[in-house]
Amino acid sequence: MAPSLLILGGARSGKSRFAVERLSPEARIVVVATAEARDEDMVKRIARHRAERPPRWSTVEEPLDLVAQLEGLEGACDGIVVDCLTLWVSNLLLRGDRDDAILEQADGLAGLIRRRSSLTLISNEVGAGVHPETAMGLRFRDLLGGVNQRVAAACDTVVLMVAGIPLTVKAPPVRP
Repeated sequence: MAPSLLILGGARSGKSRFAVERLSPEARIVVVATAEARDEDMVKRIARHRAERPPRWSTVEEPLDLVAQLEGLEGACDGIVVDCLTLWVSNLLLRGDRDDAILEQADGLAGLIRRRSSLTLISNEVGAGVHPETAMGLRFRDLLGGVNQRVAAACDTVVLMVAGIPLTVKAPPVRP
């Protein structure tokens, strides 16, 4: 089985494209989409992402209960792509979840990653951008950073996308 992979990067850095390109279009892949079509821009983004995926792949929409959804897919496919943790954290914040509850869910996700291979997760790296002006912006940045750290620690491989170029940040140890 393929190792677990976290793909980080800024907006439009090629994260989703990289995830799609590294997996076989013939494999039984399930994409767990966390986006909700709340406005016209998001409707277009969702349509674009669906069009970029192989038609054989299936999509499950799960904006909130990500860990339970992933546990339910155990053994049902060759691999899973979660697109993306950024929107998952945003959805939990919008629902009113407390910071510690969100980080607990991230710990649950990290535990699941350690038990399962063939899992690709996508998230934004938001800590390198402009300092947020609002308390909610700061909270979101800090929470997503905490979630990303937990997931990165659990994944075998971590890749940072920069201008469409993958930079390996963490790789499995080479065994002789």
